Amino acid sequence: MSLLKRIQSRDVAEPPPGTFSQCLVAGEMIYVSGQHAGTDGGGIGGDGSMFSQATIALAKIKALLEAAGAMMADIAKLTVYVTDITTRAEISEARRKFFTGDFPCSTLVEITALAQPGLLVEIEAIAVHTR
Repeated sequence: MSLLKRIQSRDVAEPPPGTFSQCLVAGEMIYVSGQHAGTDGGGIGGDGSMFSQATIALAKIKALLEAAGAMMADIAKLTVYVTDITTRAEISEARRKFFTGDFPCSTLVEITALAQPGLLVEIEAIAVHTR
């Protein structure tokens, strides 16, 4: 029997079977796969800005954490992948919509591309939550 519990949210599309899990709980740790503004139909949500895409990604993370019984304040670490690091102020603005007080530890990495053309940002999270 696995010690991992798969978490699903009706607000976050599930990947094809046999590829990856959106969210797993391992003891007190919650791991959320990289989230982005991609839609179920292959489009990209929002207005095309880094701020809009980051907001959508963080909203998906929030939905998965809530499905696991946790909240955004339980996030200890974020890793943010962007295609243009000069837009990092928009990432900070989006983060302020979801966090107050002590923000989580964070790493920001510029990459050449994401899995879908037009995506500007992908964010993954690690949270700690005791039930």
